[in-house]
Amino acid sequence: MKLIECPRDAMQGLHDYLSVENKVRYINAILKVGFDTIDAGSFVSPKAIPQLKDTAEVLSKLDMSSTKSKLLVITANKRGAEEAVKFDEVSYLGFPFSISETFQKRNINSTIEDSLRRLDNVQNLCLKNNKKLVTYFSMAFGNPYGDEWSPEIVANWVGKLIQESGVDILSLSDTIGTSNPDSIKWLFEYVIPNFPEVEIGAHLHTTPDTWKEKIDAAIESGCKRFDGAIKGFGGCPMATDGLTGNMATENIISYLNENEY
Repeated sequence: MKLIECPRDAMQGLHDYLSVENKVRYINAILKVGFDTIDAGSFVSPKAIPQLKDTAEVLSKLDMSSTKSKLLVITANKRGAEEAVKFDEVSYLGFPFSISETFQKRNINSTIEDSLRRLDNVQNLCLKNNKKLVTYFSMAFGNPYGDEWSPEIVANWVGKLIQESGVDILSLSDTIGTSNPDSIKWLFEYVIPNFPEVEIGAHLHTTPDTWKEKIDAAIESGCKRFDGAIKGFGGCPMATDGLTGNMATENIISYLNENEY
Protein backbone atom coordinates (compact mmCIF):
# COMPACT_ATOMS: atom_id res chain seq x y z
CA MET A 1 0.00 0.00 0.00
CA LYS A 2 1.38 3.43 -0.99
CA LEU A 3 0.33 6.70 0.62
CA ILE A 4 1.06 9.95 -1.20
CA GLU A 5 0.82 13.06 0.97
CA CYS A 6 -0.15 16.18 -1.00
CA PRO A 7 0.82 19.48 0.67
CA ARG A 8 0.94 20.99 -2.82
CA ASP A 9 -2.77 20.31 -3.33
CA ALA A 10 -3.52 21.50 0.20
CA MET A 11 -1.63 24.79 -0.18
CA GLN A 12 -2.31 25.85 -3.76
CA GLY A 13 -5.77 27.26 -3.13
CA LEU A 14 -4.91 29.26 -0.01
CA HIS A 15 -5.44 33.00 -0.42
CA ASP A 16 -2.82 34.07 2.12
CA TYR A 17 0.70 33.51 0.89
CA LEU A 18 2.77 31.06 2.92
CA SER A 19 6.42 31.99 3.24
CA VAL A 20 9.18 29.76 1.91
CA GLU A 21 10.31 29.19 5.49
CA ASN A 22 6.88 27.91 6.56
CA LYS A 23 6.59 25.63 3.54
CA VAL A 24 10.05 24.19 4.12
CA ARG A 25 9.37 23.68 7.83
CA TYR A 26 6.10 21.87 7.09
CA ILE A 27 7.37 19.64 4.29
CA ASN A 28 10.51 18.76 6.26
CA ALA A 29 8.25 17.64 9.12
CA ILE A 30 6.17 15.32 6.93
CA LEU A 31 9.29 13.95 5.26
CA LYS A 32 10.02 12.31 8.62
CA VAL A 33 6.66 10.49 8.76
CA GLY A 34 7.33 7.73 6.23
CA PHE A 35 4.95 8.48 3.35
CA ASP A 36 5.93 6.82 0.09
CA THR A 37 5.79 10.13 -1.79
CA ILE A 38 5.34 13.82 -0.98
CA ASP A 39 3.60 15.95 -3.62
CA ALA A 40 5.65 19.01 -2.76
CA GLY A 41 5.02 21.70 -5.38
CA SER A 42 4.51 22.58 -9.01
CA PHE A 43 6.33 24.16 -11.91
CA VAL A 44 3.46 26.00 -13.56
CA SER A 45 2.75 29.64 -14.30
CA PRO A 46 2.95 31.85 -11.16
CA LYS A 47 -0.09 33.67 -12.53
CA ALA A 48 -2.06 30.43 -12.45
CA ILE A 49 -0.98 29.34 -8.97
CA PRO A 50 0.74 32.22 -7.12
CA GLN A 51 1.04 30.18 -3.92
CA LEU A 52 3.56 27.82 -5.53
CA LYS A 53 5.71 30.34 -7.39
CA ASP A 54 8.60 29.51 -5.04
CA THR A 55 8.69 25.74 -5.58
CA ALA A 56 12.29 25.79 -6.81
CA GLU A 57 13.47 27.64 -3.70
CA VAL A 58 11.48 25.33 -1.42
CA LEU A 59 12.96 22.21 -3.03
CA SER A 60 16.48 23.56 -2.66
CA LYS A 61 16.01 23.89 1.13
CA LEU A 62 14.42 20.52 1.94
CA ASP A 63 16.30 18.05 4.11
CA MET A 64 16.31 14.73 2.24
CA SER A 65 19.17 13.23 4.26
CA SER A 66 17.14 11.04 6.58
CA THR A 67 13.96 10.18 4.69
CA LYS A 68 12.83 7.31 2.50
CA SER A 69 10.06 9.42 1.00
CA LYS A 70 10.31 10.52 -2.62
CA LEU A 71 9.27 13.88 -4.02
CA LEU A 72 6.72 14.60 -6.74
CA VAL A 73 6.05 17.92 -8.45
CA ILE A 74 3.30 18.86 -10.90
CA THR A 75 4.10 20.24 -14.33
CA ALA A 76 1.75 21.16 -17.15
CA ASN A 77 4.11 21.57 -20.10
CA LYS A 78 7.62 20.99 -21.43
CA ARG A 79 9.02 24.21 -19.98
CA GLY A 80 7.88 23.31 -16.48
CA ALA A 81 9.20 19.78 -16.87
CA GLU A 82 12.58 21.12 -17.95
CA GLU A 83 12.76 23.05 -14.70
CA ALA A 84 11.59 20.11 -12.60
CA VAL A 85 14.09 17.56 -13.92
CA LYS A 86 17.00 19.77 -12.81
CA PHE A 87 16.33 18.77 -9.20
CA ASP A 88 17.94 15.53 -8.07
CA GLU A 89 15.55 15.54 -5.11
CA VAL A 90 12.56 15.04 -7.43
CA SER A 91 11.68 11.46 -8.38
CA TYR A 92 8.28 11.97 -10.02
CA LEU A 93 6.72 14.50 -12.37
CA GLY A 94 2.93 14.65 -12.26
CA PHE A 95 0.96 15.70 -15.33
CA PRO A 96 -2.78 16.59 -15.16
CA PHE A 97 -4.76 15.17 -18.08
CA SER A 98 -8.52 15.34 -18.61
CA ILE A 99 -10.95 14.33 -21.35
CA SER A 100 -13.02 17.37 -20.39
CA GLU A 101 -11.96 19.98 -22.92
CA THR A 102 -13.49 22.71 -20.75
CA PHE A 103 -11.66 21.67 -17.59
CA GLN A 104 -8.37 21.15 -19.42
CA LYS A 105 -8.49 24.67 -20.80
CA ARG A 106 -9.36 26.10 -17.38
CA ASN A 107 -6.80 24.00 -15.54
CA ILE A 108 -3.71 24.17 -17.78
CA ASN A 109 -4.87 26.31 -20.73
CA SER A 110 -4.66 23.41 -23.15
CA THR A 111 -6.86 21.47 -25.54
CA ILE A 112 -6.99 17.68 -25.26
CA GLU A 113 -4.98 17.34 -28.48
CA ASP A 114 -2.29 19.70 -27.21
CA SER A 115 -2.32 17.95 -23.81
CA LEU A 116 -1.42 14.66 -25.48
CA ARG A 117 1.61 16.33 -27.07
CA ARG A 118 2.56 17.90 -23.74
CA LEU A 119 2.21 14.52 -22.03
CA ASP A 120 4.58 12.94 -24.53
CA ASN A 121 7.09 15.78 -24.06
CA VAL A 122 7.03 15.37 -20.28
CA GLN A 123 7.34 11.59 -20.60
CA ASN A 124 10.39 11.96 -22.87
CA LEU A 125 12.07 14.33 -20.41
CA CYS A 126 11.37 11.88 -17.57
CA LEU A 127 12.96 9.03 -19.49
CA LYS A 128 16.03 11.10 -20.35
CA ASN A 129 16.50 12.31 -16.76
CA ASN A 130 15.77 9.18 -14.75
CA LYS A 131 12.43 10.44 -13.47
CA LYS A 132 9.03 8.76 -13.49
CA LEU A 133 5.82 10.21 -14.87
CA VAL A 134 2.62 10.14 -12.82
CA THR A 135 -0.42 10.95 -14.96
CA TYR A 136 -3.37 12.36 -13.04
CA PHE A 137 -6.60 11.59 -14.90
CA SER A 138 -8.72 14.58 -13.85
CA MET A 139 -12.53 14.44 -13.98
CA ALA A 140 -12.38 10.65 -14.13
CA PHE A 141 -15.67 10.32 -12.24
CA GLY A 142 -17.83 13.04 -13.73
CA ASN A 143 -18.01 16.26 -15.71
CA PRO A 144 -20.05 19.32 -14.64
CA TYR A 145 -19.42 21.24 -17.87
CA GLY A 146 -21.53 19.21 -20.28
CA ASP A 147 -18.57 17.67 -22.12
CA GLU A 148 -19.17 14.10 -23.22
CA TRP A 149 -18.41 11.72 -20.34
CA SER A 150 -19.12 8.16 -19.27
CA PRO A 151 -17.17 5.47 -17.40
CA GLU A 152 -16.71 3.67 -20.71
CA ILE A 153 -15.20 6.77 -22.33
CA VAL A 154 -12.81 7.15 -19.39
CA ALA A 155 -11.83 3.48 -19.64
CA ASN A 156 -11.10 3.84 -23.36
CA TRP A 157 -8.93 6.90 -22.74
CA VAL A 158 -7.06 5.10 -19.98
CA GLY A 159 -6.17 2.39 -22.48
CA LYS A 160 -5.07 4.99 -25.02
CA LEU A 161 -2.79 6.77 -22.54
CA ILE A 162 -1.20 3.52 -21.41
CA GLN A 163 -0.69 2.03 -24.86
CA GLU A 164 0.24 5.14 -26.85
CA SER A 165 1.98 7.38 -24.30
CA GLY A 166 3.71 4.75 -22.18
CA VAL A 167 1.94 5.77 -18.98
CA ASP A 168 2.83 3.34 -16.20
CA ILE A 169 1.58 5.24 -13.13
CA LEU A 170 -1.98 6.54 -13.44
CA SER A 171 -3.96 8.22 -10.68
CA LEU A 172 -7.72 8.32 -11.29
CA SER A 173 -8.87 11.64 -9.88
CA ASP A 174 -12.27 12.55 -8.49
CA THR A 175 -11.64 16.21 -9.12
CA ILE A 176 -14.95 17.65 -7.88
CA GLY A 177 -16.07 14.95 -5.46
CA THR A 178 -18.75 13.36 -7.66
CA SER A 179 -17.63 9.74 -7.36
CA ASN A 180 -19.63 7.13 -5.49
CA PRO A 181 -18.95 3.48 -4.60
CA ASP A 182 -20.54 2.19 -7.81
CA SER A 183 -18.55 4.44 -10.15
CA ILE A 184 -15.33 3.81 -8.23
CA LYS A 185 -15.80 0.05 -8.36
CA TRP A 186 -16.73 0.04 -12.04
CA LEU A 187 -13.65 1.99 -13.12
CA PHE A 188 -11.06 0.36 -10.86
CA GLU A 189 -12.41 -3.14 -11.49
CA TYR A 190 -12.01 -2.51 -15.21
CA VAL A 191 -8.65 -0.75 -15.24
CA ILE A 192 -6.64 -2.75 -12.68
CA PRO A 193 -7.18 -6.27 -14.13
CA ASN A 194 -6.84 -5.10 -17.75
CA PHE A 195 -3.58 -3.23 -17.17
CA PRO A 196 -1.76 -5.20 -14.47
CA GLU A 197 1.60 -3.70 -15.45
CA VAL A 198 0.38 -0.19 -14.57
CA GLU A 199 0.29 1.24 -11.05
CA ILE A 200 -3.23 2.60 -10.61
CA GLY A 201 -3.88 5.15 -7.87
CA ALA A 202 -6.82 7.03 -6.39
CA HIS A 203 -6.89 10.80 -5.88
CA LEU A 204 -10.36 11.11 -4.39
CA HIS A 205 -11.90 14.37 -3.28
CA THR A 206 -14.68 13.90 -0.79
CA THR A 207 -17.04 15.40 1.75
CA PRO A 208 -16.56 14.58 5.46
CA ASP A 209 -19.35 11.99 5.40
CA THR A 210 -18.46 10.06 2.21
CA TRP A 211 -14.75 9.33 2.60
CA LYS A 212 -15.09 5.86 4.09
CA GLU A 213 -17.35 4.44 1.39
CA LYS A 214 -14.99 5.75 -1.27
CA ILE A 215 -11.88 4.18 0.26
CA ASP A 216 -13.81 0.97 0.83
CA ALA A 217 -14.87 0.76 -2.82
CA ALA A 218 -11.38 1.52 -4.15
CA ILE A 219 -9.61 -1.00 -1.90
CA GLU A 220 -12.19 -3.71 -2.61
CA SER A 221 -11.47 -3.12 -6.30
CA GLY A 222 -7.73 -3.64 -5.85
CA CYS A 223 -6.38 -0.11 -5.48
CA LYS A 224 -3.17 0.11 -3.45
CA ARG A 225 -2.13 3.73 -4.03
CA PHE A 226 -3.93 6.63 -2.33
CA ASP A 227 -3.40 10.39 -2.32
CA GLY A 228 -4.38 12.36 0.74
CA ALA A 229 -3.80 15.62 2.58
CA ILE A 230 -3.64 16.06 6.34
CA LYS A 231 -6.97 17.36 7.69
CA GLY A 232 -8.42 17.15 4.18
CA PHE A 233 -7.19 20.61 3.22
CA GLY A 234 -7.32 21.65 -0.41
CA GLY A 235 -9.24 20.15 -3.26
CA CYS A 236 -10.61 21.60 -6.45
CA PRO A 237 -11.98 25.18 -6.28
CA MET A 238 -14.46 24.24 -9.03
CA ALA A 239 -16.33 21.79 -6.79
CA THR A 240 -19.84 23.04 -6.10
CA ASP A 241 -19.92 21.75 -2.51
CA GLY A 242 -17.78 23.85 -0.18
CA LEU A 243 -17.24 20.81 2.06
CA THR A 244 -15.52 18.87 -0.74
CA GLY A 245 -11.78 18.62 -0.19
CA ASN A 246 -8.88 16.23 -0.36
CA MET A 247 -9.22 12.84 1.26
CA ALA A 248 -7.98 13.36 4.82
CA THR A 249 -4.77 11.40 5.35
CA GLU A 250 -5.67 10.55 8.93
CA ASN A 251 -8.89 8.92 7.68
CA ILE A 252 -6.99 6.80 5.19
CA ILE A 253 -4.53 5.67 7.88
CA SER A 254 -7.26 4.89 10.41
CA TYR A 255 -9.16 2.85 7.81
CA LEU A 256 -6.04 0.86 6.91
CA ASN A 257 -5.22 0.22 10.58
CA GLU A 258 -8.77 -0.82 11.44
CA ASN A 259 -8.85 -3.25 8.53
CA GLU A 260 -5.30 -4.50 9.19
CA TYR A 261 -3.77 -3.55 5.85
